[in-house]
Amino acid sequence: MCVKAGAGHIAPAFSCTEILVALYYGGILRFSPRNRRWAGRDRFILSKGQGCAALYAILADNGFFPVRELDSYCQTGSRLGGHSESNVPGVEAFTGSLGHGLGLGAGIAFAAGHDKKDFLTVVLLGDGECQEGSVWEAAMFAAQHRLGNLVAIVDRNMLQAIDFTEDAQGLHPLREKWESFGWETAVVDGHDFGALLPAMRSLRGRAGRRPLAIIARTTKGKGVSFMENKAIWHFRVPTAVELKKVNKELAR
Repeated sequence: MCVKAGAGHIAPAFSCTEILVALYYGGILRFSPRNRRWAGRDRFILSKGQGCAALYAILADNGFFPVRELDSYCQTGSRLGGHSESNVPGVEAFTGSLGHGLGLGAGIAFAAGHDKKDFLTVVLLGDGECQEGSVWEAAMFAAQHRLGNLVAIVDRNMLQAIDFTEDAQGLHPLREKWESFGWETAVVDGHDFGALLPAMRSLRGRAGRRPLAIIARTTKGKGVSFMENKAIWHFRVPTAVELKKVNKELAR
């Protein structure tokens, strides 16, 4: 998709792929491709909208729109933009201007509680966007209103657009920060289904009323040796020669 378009964000998509697969194929999220506005669906917000290439592929595979439409990604006239767009079937919110997804999710979760609806709201954030004050305003709101129906998953790959998070504006200790804001927390390996699925299967009907933050330890560019932990691959698109190497490594 990205190579054909000459655009897009590959490494941020690779760091959250297993998280998305667990949510959509592990029986975690309730959704209906045939009725995408179903009132009982769980709401998933990809706050790190630059990772949408992975989400679009999963939505297409689940029947929200034709798989062939993926060929139009990031091209003129396509609805599949380089950041998650809410005109795409299955996408709840236009994101990519970072720091807003958790606020949206907190509002949705608050409304659900008010209306006595039992759906979950799950927000996937990048760790770089956790440097935004709006994230922590939303975190305070969620704890204050005891939004036990809200889950934040942090893609903790330690890299933001142009630098390592701890060199730009350090987040450590991230788990303790969420706990100090009144959230329950869990830390998992974000590439291990054996860790992800047990953590996620307990989301619905949790005891207590505190929101939950799952900090998923990940690697940016996961699965491709020359992309892993390289800041430049936030933006870069592989050449034809590099694409062959990518496909060879991912096929192992």
